[in-house]
Amino acid sequence: MAWKKIINRPDDFVDELTEALLLAHPDRLAPASTDRRALVRADAPLPGKVAIVTGGGSGHLPLFLGYVGHGLATGVAVGNVFSSPSAQQVAAATRASHGGAGVLYLYGNYGGDIYNFDLAADMVAPEGIATATVLGTDDILSAPAGKESSRRGVAGLFFAYKTAGAAAQNGCDLEQVRAVAQRTVDATRTMGVGLSPTILPAAGEATFSLDDGEMEVGIGIHGEPGSHRGPLESADEITDRFLAEILTELDPAPGDRVAVLVNGLGATPLEELYLIYRRVHQVLGRRGVLIHRHYIGEFATSLEMAGASLSIVRLDEELADLLDAPAASPFFSQGQVAPTASSAPEPTDAPLAASPTPATAPPVRRTGTPSRLRAALLEILTHLPAHAEELRALDAALGDGDLGITVSAGAEAVRSILLELPEDAHAADILTVSGTAFASANPSTFAALVGSGLMAAGAETTDGDVDVAGAARITDAVTRRIQERGGAQPGDKTLVDVLLPVHQALAGASDTLTPAQAAALAADTAQRAVTDTAHLASARGRAAWVGQRSVGERDPGSVAVLRFIETVRTHLS
Repeated sequence: MAWKKIINRPDDFVDELTEALLLAHPDRLAPASTDRRALVRADAPLPGKVAIVTGGGSGHLPLFLGYVGHGLATGVAVGNVFSSPSAQQVAAATRASHGGAGVLYLYGNYGGDIYNFDLAADMVAPEGIATATVLGTDDILSAPAGKESSRRGVAGLFFAYKTAGAAAQNGCDLEQVRAVAQRTVDATRTMGVGLSPTILPAAGEATFSLDDGEMEVGIGIHGEPGSHRGPLESADEITDRFLAEILTELDPAPGDRVAVLVNGLGATPLEELYLIYRRVHQVLGRRGVLIHRHYIGEFATSLEMAGASLSIVRLDEELADLLDAPAASPFFSQGQVAPTASSAPEPTDAPLAASPTPATAPPVRRTGTPSRLRAALLEILTHLPAHAEELRALDAALGDGDLGITVSAGAEAVRSILLELPEDAHAADILTVSGTAFASANPSTFAALVGSGLMAAGAETTDGDVDVAGAARITDAVTRRIQERGGAQPGDKTLVDVLLPVHQALAGASDTLTPAQAAALAADTAQRAVTDTAHLASARGRAAWVGQRSVGERDPGSVAVLRFIETVRTHLS
């Protein structure tokens, strides 16, 4: 079936969305960056109050963007669809939100988000802005009991916004707000089911497929595969599946209080969500568990995905009081909240500022000799977008399907900035600006890790240009930084399983091979690594959430590295 969306140019989708929100809600929201990817409450900063900054990829409204307001988050940084915001965008939201009492970072447990929020914390620390972090980890089927810290954050993050936001509004200090958010996360469990896929505007392809009459239990909000696929069940049967898992872990006793959130994923009628709530109310009532509050509607979506999720949080006295507190944002309202004293400018008919100007190259060292590295990259990077569809399909099987976009956008961004460099630019500066451009083009886990690796290689490079030995050293530096930031080890089925043997092969033969021979050796080594690791279960990142279903699938990031090395071989031969 042909996909249909009411959009303009796919590449403008997110920028037009944030522009629309600012035009529609000038009394509630204000921009915190020229690209409008960082937004804050219109009355931010709040002097003496702890600020809460959240963020993540677009495509999940009202998640992230929709929970900026009184008694909720103070600021948000938003990336492209299903992709992380950049560290610069997070830092902008942090600075504009900070009222002098510190900032809590509260967002979902996704690798790219973690990397960019951590980097933002490093950026604002010298400015005297204290930060703390709490990650949403409520998706019960994304990791087994005992590994709760590895679970992804989904709709249950709403409860943490609500309780932590109320604590901050009440004047609690940073550690107290952090503790409230963490207790809420620890007491929340979510489980979802998908009935039809979502389609990324820029890709125009479904992130997964389901046969007629099928459902996917444990689906992620980026379309990540769940734990079970089978025939569509009734509303009561689906709800009973949810409750069997959630109540086993939360184990509420008779008389305990909980809050219930029945969430639509974007294309599910409200009537169907109420059928789920009906069953939840019946089952909890029979157990003697008291529903203190219930929320039914769309709280964390995945564009047009059909399906639903159920979140339950077990409440103590303090959390119940904080959940009851008034709150107001453009997408959520509870209780009576005084009108916001907006400091935002009045909206006009003129368009808001355009997307950020692409980063320009900083001053670089010059060697006096045309750079072979720069020339090779300018040629090689023109060919990488040709692999976008293959990488999208591989990533859709194990993750969220955006790797093709990430590699294409990164290649184009790096090529653009390299064209600004002089022909004799020093290799260290070529690597540094390439890493920055790649990480910023479409912020995601892969982009952040590879970009960080290139920047680390630039910091260690002393030679003005790159030979075979230099390529071995660069590969080593990139690999070490990726392991340091991402935590991957050999056998985890990540790009590290390709980079390590390639480094070893290059280091062992750098004195005897021509560049063309070295590239051929590296390509053959990378191909074997991709093939040899396909039988493994993925152990890091989003791919790890699909467990044994990753066995037999090639790792998308590893294939991206392979395609790059193969292109180098073609260029040098």
